[in-house]
Amino acid sequence: AIQYTIPLTLISFVLGLVLALLTAMMRLSKSSIFRIPAVIYVSAIRGTPLLVQLFIIFFGLPSIGLTIDPFPSAIIAFTLNVGAYASEIIRASILSISNGQWEAAYTIGMTKMTALRRIILPQATRVSVPPLSNSFISLVKDTSLASLILVSEMFRRAQEIAARTYDFLLLYVEAALIYWMICFILSLVQAGFEKRLDRYTAK
Repeated sequence: AIQYTIPLTLISFVLGLVLALLTAMMRLSKSSIFRIPAVIYVSAIRGTPLLVQLFIIFFGLPSIGLTIDPFPSAIIAFTLNVGAYASEIIRASILSISNGQWEAAYTIGMTKMTALRRIILPQATRVSVPPLSNSFISLVKDTSLASLILVSEMFRRAQEIAARTYDFLLLYVEAALIYWMICFILSLVQAGFEKRLDRYTAK
């Protein structure tokens, strides 16, 4: 878990958030040059299974001469997946901020980008924290799919040991408990963070 599962989750999520913010901005753009590619990307990723995406990157790309090692392949697939789903969360959070906030920013002389950076995004961040946290917790569990492309993450290690010892039930239950423990701890962190954010919410 420490060597593969957690690093795979963290790297993919951080890169996915960067991609998500860029995609959300492109989808909110009035220019079809930016908006259409973002719409196609989100639709393609959300409309296909994550497992298929993993297989395309790891098993499919070598057929056109592009071979990527298992761990980087998993990072690419999970990053693309997080980027698509998180972009919709970020976009919805930005759209949830009332137009009055934009108007107030323009009134005091802010440009659109300044208003977005200093007024809109900080408020949208608070709105997006719960769903993004849920996405992060889901990603922890989804990393088990990386075992199918030979990444030696926690579930694959359980499979390898079970194949030698034939203790399938014990080892799979143990792996499930570790996933559960990680997700439970993350849920507690999420609850504490949300409670902290609530202090800055107008009642």
